Amino acid sequence: MPRYQLKLVLEYINANLQQNIKLQDLANVAGMSQYYFCRLFRDSIGMTPHQYVRHQRIERAKQLLKQQHLSISDIAIQCGFANQSHFTRLFSKFTHTTPKLYRDSQA
Repeated sequence: MPRYQLKLVLEYINANLQQNIKLQDLANVAGMSQYYFCRLFRDSIGMTPHQYVRHQRIERAKQLLKQQHLSISDIAIQCGFANQSHFTRLFSKFTHTTPKLYRDSQA
């Protein structure tokens, strides 16, 4: 995927992590079909768009967990997860620790 298109897509993802990001939206930003976009994105980044969005949400959550004044449920919503349970499940899967334990280890 050309760098300028990839840059637009990555900026869109980072600006909209709290929203439900659809594959069609990303393909529209890149100006191509969903199938072609998916293939080029995976070739460029090394993961599918869905995997990348999940990864970015977890990374943003890690940053927000360092802010002790935010509740875990608020962080879940700010990072685009359906609820705290969904957030905890995915966070644990990717980091091998719970959000609370991660927060406590950062204090």
